[in-house]
Amino acid sequence: MNHKTGEKLKILADAAKYDVSCSSSGSKRKNTPDGLGNATGTGICHTYTQDGRCVSLLKILLTNHCIFDCAYCVSRKSNDIKRAAFTVDEVVDLTISFYKRNYIEGLFLSSGIFKSADYTMERLVRIAKKLRTEHKFNGYIHLKAIPGASDELIHQAGLYADRLSVNLEMPSEASLKKVAPEKSFKDAFQPMNYLKDSIDDHRSQSTALVKSHHLPSYVPAGQSTQMVIGASPETDQDILSLATSLYDEQSLKRVYYSGYVPISDDARLPSLSAPPLRRENRLYQADWLMRFYGFDAKEIVDDANPMLDPDVDPKLAYALRNPHLFPVDINKAPLEMILRVPGIGVKSARKIVNTRRFRAIRREHLKQIGIVWKRAQYFIITSDNDFRQLGFDPAIIRRRVLHERSANGRHVDTGQLALFG
Repeated sequence: MNHKTGEKLKILADAAKYDVSCSSSGSKRKNTPDGLGNATGTGICHTYTQDGRCVSLLKILLTNHCIFDCAYCVSRKSNDIKRAAFTVDEVVDLTISFYKRNYIEGLFLSSGIFKSADYTMERLVRIAKKLRTEHKFNGYIHLKAIPGASDELIHQAGLYADRLSVNLEMPSEASLKKVAPEKSFKDAFQPMNYLKDSIDDHRSQSTALVKSHHLPSYVPAGQSTQMVIGASPETDQDILSLATSLYDEQSLKRVYYSGYVPISDDARLPSLSAPPLRRENRLYQADWLMRFYGFDAKEIVDDANPMLDPDVDPKLAYALRNPHLFPVDINKAPLEMILRVPGIGVKSARKIVNTRRFRAIRREHLKQIGIVWKRAQYFIITSDNDFRQLGFDPAIIRRRVLHERSANGRHVDTGQLALFG
């Protein structure tokens, strides 16, 4: 890497950190004898996949030049920052070079918009196509689908990328227009809808084909989006309702929530001293409940409680608001209800249902299974433990949980949301 390319990498890797909509898994693109890399099971940049592996992607912008002046964005055209742009060959060479050195397992490539959406999207597609066809690169590729780009370019991107993301940026059209007047939900939903229909068509064709035929993969890891949180007045109820519609209607794999980083003194933005990380974390926990625990957004937030509780996680808050549903008899309740018990993860809930077929479940069995007993004990009945004798008082339980967390020095609850715990 020469000095000029290294300087570009420093600038454009730093600028890319604000985009959190990296993919986490889902591709089944396998290596070939003459190829490089394997995307099976690979995932998000510097984090853990569902099977527990830590993986990494080269996460960069193609350029931080941009024709838009979005108030929340560090790359907005009015911001006085150092600008840079990679060429197509530079990104390709960096990706191959870093992969051969075992630095990365794939590429996450986003970009500012220079000249036009099509001009930018065409270069993103060229990079992915060159990696796949000329270098036989089979590692993970996540591209940003640029709102406003043509359907043809979006389609080509889907042929070479494992996942595409189209960022909505703000949780409502009104807020988007306020901080980014040149953008619209219509431009963002157009590629989302096109991708959804194209993915559905591809799956239908795959099902209809005879096994001896091969149909090239098309966005095998699906699509995702990102919303900036805390830069606009929407409630958590508004945000989770939008996320629900995106999962149901656009079949998105993930919705990412990015706490607004105060990088501007623009009057259109709130005065924050730091990103709203606690709120961001609660939204991810609520999203997890909707995707894996069978919760509806209306059960997590409603008109009476439009904001997530900052002090306790959404699952515990739900249990405390619904004392008539608890405690749950762990030896009799259906899986759907066991999943709603604070302190019990998806895998543990399934183990409980399987175990009770052979014996009555006692407290010691639950600890062996791996549930968080300090949390779950208030909400369950086992063959040797019935917390009802102490009375089910939500206010008392809340105080006890908060006291235990404070005693342990914990500030953010995440343990009860372990998918495999």
